[in-house]
Amino acid sequence: MQMQTSNNKAAFRRFHAAISSGDADVIAKAIDELVQPDVRFHAPAPAAPGGVEAFTRVWDTLLRAFPDLHVQIEDVIEEGDLVACRNTVTGTHRGEYRGLAPTGRTVTYGEMFVVRFSDGRIAEIWGVVDVFSQLRQLGALPA
Repeated sequence: MQMQTSNNKAAFRRFHAAISSGDADVIAKAIDELVQPDVRFHAPAPAAPGGVEAFTRVWDTLLRAFPDLHVQIEDVIEEGDLVACRNTVTGTHRGEYRGLAPTGRTVTYGEMFVVRFSDGRIAEIWGVVDVFSQLRQLGALPA
């Protein structure tokens, strides 16, 4: 079991490195390689039919809105086929996001994800993103 768990954690870190690149092509390649086509995505995300398209839309939306998006891993914990992480996200609001015109404001917010792997690929993901803090920093909600 330890070998598969280590492989899952390594796959998670490869996926994180790709999303941290800010390069849409690198992210798309990582999604193709590391995410099951029928992935189940449980997180606050733009409406999508589901599956791998949900992942693609999330990163497309985030990179358009926050081109300098940076996801810093704070903790990674693995158990069996699950990898959990706690992240700090930063970025500058340069494109439309959730109906908000670009503000030029920088945001910093937390998020946590639990990722289930199957055959070395992401099969299911649950996420909690501090959208309230994000929107407050963008001026969409009162301080």
